[in-house]
Amino acid sequence: MGLFRKFINHTRKPEGFLGKLMVGGMNSGHSKLADWGMSVLTADKPKEILEIGCGGGRNAGELLKRFPQAKLTAIDYSPVSVEKAAKTNRKQIEAGRCAVQQGNVTKLLFSAGRFDLATAFETVYFWPGLEACFGQVARVLRPGGVFWIVNESDGTDETSLKYEKLIDGMKCYTAEQLESALRAAGFAEVRIKHHPEKPWIAVLAKKP
Repeated sequence: MGLFRKFINHTRKPEGFLGKLMVGGMNSGHSKLADWGMSVLTADKPKEILEIGCGGGRNAGELLKRFPQAKLTAIDYSPVSVEKAAKTNRKQIEAGRCAVQQGNVTKLLFSAGRFDLATAFETVYFWPGLEACFGQVARVLRPGGVFWIVNESDGTDETSLKYEKLIDGMKCYTAEQLESALRAAGFAEVRIKHHPEKPWIAVLAKKP
């Protein structure tokens, strides 16, 4: 495996020196996509937010700005990401508004119905067993809770499909595949927004 392929494989689970380099670029590299996603998605003043696959932690901070009444728990299964996200959100952690911890979407260790909003920015590509993972998210959301997914790929663009072949365990989903898995996991209402010029998609799913 060449150096470039080794490096981009750290998008899945950043580890070691190359993983630290990858996480270091995530906050700026994904910012435009994340900001667009937040601009087209809605949530009704959540009090408890779960940010899944928090990466470098930039989006956790933006969510806390957007919802000043909320507290947020950010999780990632990469210790490198957890360390970076904690540093990025140090002030919010000290203020008691944010917690950053290691966790895995395949088994969310939170009580049922705890969160009002769950988010997943540029991460569902790597979730094993999409319907089961979505079921975990649904479980920890309260009735009426909202799940946001924001992806750079709509599952059809050439660039992302090329990276899908290079990055182990990556799967780019179409909007239809995401909606099907969300509904199978128990979400009743699914709304999808497409960027007018890019293959970006933002998905809002509501728990009944």
